[in-house]
Amino acid sequence: MRGVITTSGGVDLWPHYSEIFAKDAPELTVMRREDITDPAQVDFVFTFIPPADVFEGMSGLKAIFSAGAGTDAIMACPSRPESVPVYRVEDADQALQMAGFAAFHVLWHHRDMGRYVAQQAKGKWSRTVTGLSPSYRRVGVLGFGHMGRAIAKGLMGLGYAVAGYSRRAPDPAEPGVQHFHGDGLDDFLAQTDILINVLPLTSTTRGMIDAGFLQKLPQGAALVQIGRGGQVVEDELMAVLDSGHLSGASLDVFETEPLPQEHPLWAHPKVLITPHVASIPERRFVVQSIRERLSSL
Repeated sequence: MRGVITTSGGVDLWPHYSEIFAKDAPELTVMRREDITDPAQVDFVFTFIPPADVFEGMSGLKAIFSAGAGTDAIMACPSRPESVPVYRVEDADQALQMAGFAAFHVLWHHRDMGRYVAQQAKGKWSRTVTGLSPSYRRVGVLGFGHMGRAIAKGLMGLGYAVAGYSRRAPDPAEPGVQHFHGDGLDDFLAQTDILINVLPLTSTTRGMIDAGFLQKLPQGAALVQIGRGGQVVEDELMAVLDSGHLSGASLDVFETEPLPQEHPLWAHPKVLITPHVASIPERRFVVQSIRERLSSL
């Protein structure tokens, strides 16, 4: 089968993946878009933020693969054939990365680690001696797909009570998780002390996490945003943090990336910023996932 590896959002995927395809999937011929003389012979495209015209003339296209967990840029591409399926990379390693990242930030907020970092700078020794048990924090996972399920399992292993919210009831349900779906969102938020967002970006979730949404969380709750940029209304988040209703926020994705240096989130004392690193797909696992999917088409 013949595939195209594209430049995505200014990042050329070719040097990162061409050798891996040649080594681990030699039956797949991959080329740059500009080297394709007959687009009708292309069977699949591997991309993340595709050029607007990348799919033109690909009448024989069988599949489109995302280089990351998100597909919103691919779905919005004007030349994308609507009948061609789009596949996310869903491998066990990436889910483990996400689960570990989420666990770190749950502990960061629960155990008030930001305070200890600030104390270290002052040479101050002051301990919290109560409320350290995981039983003191209820964690809610917003979005209960491949990543959400892995996060829930990891946190339950640490002893946290975990709830999950999804549009529809998960099938199968995850043992030990309190599941909410459909019109149960407000009830889910009301009993969530640390909210982890892993929802995809859609017309429904864009701007979803605004002041009204965040104020439905209990007083002193924290947000861990590892979903997609554009879901959090950033100025409203800062206002809710400043009001004291939220105790803190961990933010890994943003409306504009890289986050502009002048953005006030950088200096906010209740915000921990990371540069979109909750999970970085291992190239060999990505290629393996594509190979397995294509073999079933």
